[in-house]
Parts: sequence; C-alpha cells; structure tokens
Amino acid sequence: MLCPFCSHLESKVVNSRQSPKGESIRRRRECLKCGHRFTTFEMVEKVPIMVIKRDGRREAFDRQKMAGGIIRACEKRPVTLEEVERVVLFVEKSLHNNMEKEVSSLKIGEIVLKKLREIDEVAYVRFASVYRQFRDISEFSHEVKVLLQSEG
Repeated sequence: MLCPFCSHLESKVVNSRQSPKGESIRRRRECLKCGHRFTTFEMVEKVPIMVIKRDGRREAFDRQKMAGGIIRACEKRPVTLEEVERVVLFVEKSLHNNMEKEVSSLKIGEIVLKKLREIDEVAYVRFASVYRQFRDISEFSHEVKVLLQSEG
C-alpha cells in the first residue's frame, strides 16, 4: 500500500476492524520507511449496473436517486430513514446477487414496491403512482382496490 506521506510502497497492518455494517474492513497501517500511520478501507468491488430506462436510454444505477424517490414517497409518513436505507440496501443486494449487468427500471421499481408495501401502504401507493405513471384517478383507484383485496 502506497504511503500517503512518503510514497513508500511497503507498510504493515497494525489493526483491522470490520465496519459496523460489515461492508468493508478498516485497516490501520504503518509505513515501514517513515513510520507514519494511516487508515485504509477495503471493500468488495461491485460491478456497475446499468439501468435501462423506459425510453431505451441506459444510465448507471444511482442509489441516491432511488433513495430520493423512496424518501419522497414516505414524506409525512411514520417511516424512518433506517427503514428507507434497508429498502435501498435490499434493492442493491438483489441487483448485485442477480449478476445482471443491465436491468430495467421497471424491475427495480417492482422490487422497491414490494418492500414499500411491507413498510407503509400509503408510501407504496405514492411510489406506485409515479413509477407506474398513473394517468387518471381510475388507475389510482384500481391500485388501491388491489391493495385492499390482498389484505383480506
């Protein structure tokens, strides 16, 4: 590992710890030349996922963009940021476990809807109205009826 102080290539690991979420390893290192200590983080390299939009465009998967949509759907609802983060992590893990390099925005939306339905029905309907592009009140009403029927 390159020392950030003297650019020497050799260092020794003094301490290693797993991050709280278990997604990376924090390593405390000491340069074998100058003796300065520095911290590095080691994590699994994830293959970038391309999202195929409805109009055929492709763009890189953006977790912040997805989280923003979920947060908007959950506004003024009893949904914590931790729950939103769990949904985002679930979607990310699902996409990476699927091992596909390209995935449709429709598939991502369905995964989000499935998780939102478990958390908050109002947030689910809000997200569905944008994701499924409801054109009028009848489509909105239909979605609510489907939701009510599945509960009974």
